[in-house]
Amino acid sequence: METRRILLEGAVTPVVRDGEDLIAGDGRRVAITDAHHLPPVEPSKILCVHLNHRSRVEEFQTTLPPAPTFFHKPVSSLNSHEGHVVRPQRCEWLNYEGEVAIVIGAVTRNVSPEQAWDHIGGYTIANDYGLHDFRDTDAGSMLRVKGSDTLCPLGPGVVSADDWDPRDGKRLRTLVNGEVRQDGSTAEMQWDMGELVADLARTITLVPGDVILSGTPANSRPVVPGDVVEVEVEGLGTLRNTIVVGPTAIREDVGAQPTESEEVRSTALGGDWEYRGIRKPQR
Repeated sequence: METRRILLEGAVTPVVRDGEDLIAGDGRRVAITDAHHLPPVEPSKILCVHLNHRSRVEEFQTTLPPAPTFFHKPVSSLNSHEGHVVRPQRCEWLNYEGEVAIVIGAVTRNVSPEQAWDHIGGYTIANDYGLHDFRDTDAGSMLRVKGSDTLCPLGPGVVSADDWDPRDGKRLRTLVNGEVRQDGSTAEMQWDMGELVADLARTITLVPGDVILSGTPANSRPVVPGDVVEVEVEGLGTLRNTIVVGPTAIREDVGAQPTESEEVRSTALGGDWEYRGIRKPQR
């Protein structure tokens, strides 16, 4: 079963997918192509693992820590299928990261990795965008890098954990303007969904609707205004977003300013520390 949330005649409405239509509880039916999508869940928190896919680790020529490490995206970063992702003016290093998102289905605290699977309500698709222009100042927290407005599209819907299982190796691809940029699988994850949930739930109570992003494969790269980015996950569908330029520039009269250091460029370009001569993204 796949559930979604849409704006239907001005009201936030939960719907169930039926082929190419969405059906509300009162029987109203709308074509998927005509629907105004909203984020499919309303999480109290969005928690994200740093490195998990082995291809990403190899790309950065690094090693994984003994256990996963995490960061947080504020709920104000939520976005939806077909939503616009904003690259603020004076920023140039906005990267896509296609991922599978875990949706918690029951109150979860102090469970084993095996028990954690029973607390997962379903899965959706995420694009964990990163605004690397702020990496020099927020590298520890990733707050503005990963938590700025619009940088957490989810959707289009949530597929029940009874109907979708990542343990059998589901394919994940990210496309930019129709060209495949990332091509990975849940089989290459170092820590599976049960381990991620159980690890976090040791000290953080997870509640229904909470979201955990499970990591991205290799080849996260910058995108520019006008690009259409799609994340396809086998059995979950396609999450599509368009990059737009922000209506205002990052203020210069307060706070740390966007930077273009060696670390910023190398991270945005996939860990290539020999970045000199590589052209910055345009538009």
